[in-house]
Amino acid sequence: MKCQHCEKPATFHITELTGEVPEELHLCEECARTYLMQAEVKEDDVPSIAGALAQHLKINEAAEQLAKLDQQACPLCGITFYEFRHVGRLGCPHDYICFEEEIDPIISNIHSATAHVGKQPRSGAEGTDQRTDLIRLRREMEQAIEIEDYEKASQLRDQIADLEDETTG
Repeated sequence: MKCQHCEKPATFHITELTGEVPEELHLCEECARTYLMQAEVKEDDVPSIAGALAQHLKINEAAEQLAKLDQQACPLCGITFYEFRHVGRLGCPHDYICFEEEIDPIISNIHSATAHVGKQPRSGAEGTDQRTDLIRLRREMEQAIEIEDYEKASQLRDQIADLEDETTG
C-alpha cells in the first residue's frame, strides 16, 4: 500500500477515532512524522495516541543515532563506542578525546565534575604514551593474526616486548 500523501510505501496505518466516523490513514514514515507532530501541537493538554506514536518516532530516531555512534572507533586503540557501552571501560587515554561529546555528560553525571582532582600516576604523560602505544600495538597484532599475516604479527610482538622492557626498565 502506498502513502496517501506521496508515492512511498505506507508503513504507518493510523485509525483516527476522534470524529463520529473512524478515519483511516496510510502514511510513510516522513508523512506520519509530520502528521503526528501536527497532532501533538494541536492536543498538547490532552494525551492522544498520535502523541504516543510521535514519541515512539523520537525514540526510533535516538536509536538510529546511537547505532551510528556505536560504529565510531578510536583511531589509536580501535575500541568502538559500542564496546565502551557494553564493557564500561575505555581502551586508551585518547578515548576521552575521541568520545568527548558522549562521555562528558556521563562523567559529569557520575562525578558532578569533569576535571580530575586527586592523585596522578608517577610515570606522568610519558608512561601514558607508552601504555597507549602498547594498547595500539596489541590491537594491531591481533588484527595481523586474524588476517594470518604472521610476519607482521611477529614484528609487532617484538615491538611490544621492547616497549614492555623499557617500561619495567
